[in-house]
Amino acid sequence: MTREEKSQVIQDLTEVLADTNTLYLADISGLNAQTTSNLRRACFKAGIQLSVVKNTLLAKAMEASDKDFGDLPTVLKGNTSMMISEAANAPAKLIKEFRKKSKKPLLKGAFAEESVYIGDDQLDALVDIKSKEELIGEIIGLLQSPAKNVIGALQSGGQKLSGILKTLSEK
Repeated sequence: MTREEKSQVIQDLTEVLADTNTLYLADISGLNAQTTSNLRRACFKAGIQLSVVKNTLLAKAMEASDKDFGDLPTVLKGNTSMMISEAANAPAKLIKEFRKKSKKPLLKGAFAEESVYIGDDQLDALVDIKSKEELIGEIIGLLQSPAKNVIGALQSGGQKLSGILKTLSEK
């Protein structure tokens, strides 16, 4: 690879890093062709972009990026695959599900929601991150719950004014 080609790859990686808020680094070495194909298919279905990267080029792209990746460049050793997704917890869920059948992929580190996670032991913490849609759904559920309780109580209190006032005073 020529110096110009390396510079172009670093520039492309820097643009990719600028456009994403979720980056997972995983080790998928040792997977056979069938398992690798299954992993790529699962990533595609989940909307996760999976690509193998050269550690030195990714490290230089991280340095050139405006984002603070903290200690994430320290995990760039051996075989490294990059997983990029819109949802912060999607790659973690996919890795956890995939590991029910295989020992890999191993999580090296992740950059999610402007936080850095180092090591495979952080997988459960990453799975627990809620997406925007999940948070909005929970908030709507919480907001609807009290209204449903009051309406239900009013209906059970009968149609008489005294029953409604009694129900409201209890709530």
